[in-house]
Formats: sequence, structure tokens, C-alpha cells
Amino acid sequence: MNDPVPEGGLAALYVLHRRELLRFLVARTGDQEEAEDALQELWLKLDGASEGPIANGRTYLYRMAQNIVLDRVRARRRRERRERSWSDEAIGVAPLDGELADSAPNAEEMLAERDEVARIASAIANLPDGARRAFRLHKIDGLSHAEVAETLGISKSGVEKHMAVAMKYLRRILVD
Repeated sequence: MNDPVPEGGLAALYVLHRRELLRFLVARTGDQEEAEDALQELWLKLDGASEGPIANGRTYLYRMAQNIVLDRVRARRRRERRERSWSDEAIGVAPLDGELADSAPNAEEMLAERDEVARIASAIANLPDGARRAFRLHKIDGLSHAEVAETLGISKSGVEKHMAVAMKYLRRILVD
């Protein structure tokens, strides 16, 4: 059933089908107030639209109404993502699958970290004396190789050799 655009244009067709359009929008949105807002938006779009040849005016109105609903859903989703992102950023949490997660490590992770730290501390303590001192000054205290050399009274290449020994030893211990 083609519903030709009446003499008054789409505005007249809107008035004719207003109740049906409202029921359509309530069914799509699930909310009477939102449907009425969408219907008002449809009216505003019709009022400002330039009319061209339209084969089926009623179908055209329903398509416009459906597009308004889709635009509103997309806008709501963008707004929710933006607000969730802002909220996550504000509290310092990186959510997984859209859910807020506690960033504090659980008991098992804390025990694993504690064991790892103990293994590293033990490995560093068991380094040869020169390698241990060079490693501590460079990696822990943050001195450059030249500063470590000056502190220990050895050459820069001596520091590099001590660091190579320390790194090789620590890699081997940590891999095992």
C-alpha cells in the first residue's frame, strides 16, 4: 500500500500517522518519554527538510523514525564509553571487558612476587665480590659505568667485565 505524500507534504503525513509513529518508537526504545523525544526530533527534521519526490511517504517517515532511534542508541553508547573511560582514568583502573577490576595484586601474586624478589636477592648476594659491587652500584644505585669505575678504582672495561659476569650469572639463576 503506497501512501503518497499528501498535499500538505510530509508534515501532513506525520500528523496523520503520529499515534502509530509514537507506538512504533515506544516499541523500539522501550520508554514512553524517550519515544516522545524521538517523535519531537522527527517533527523537527521534517519541518526543516526539503521535500523531494518520495514514492511512499509513510515508509519514509518510519525509516526516519528508525534512524533517529539508531542515532540515539549510538550516541548513548559513545557517551557511556566516554564516561566509563573517564571514570576508569580518574580512579586509575584499566577495565577488562568493560568491568572495573581491582588493580591490587591478589595474595597468590604477592607470594609469587615475594619469592621472585627473594630469589633475585639471593642470586645477587652469591655473585663474586667484584661483580656484586659493580652490579649494585650500576643497577641499584644508578651510577654510570664511568662512575662505578671511579668508585671501585678500576677501569671502565673492568666494570663492563664485572657487569657481564653478573648478568650471565643472574640470567642462569633466574632461568633455572
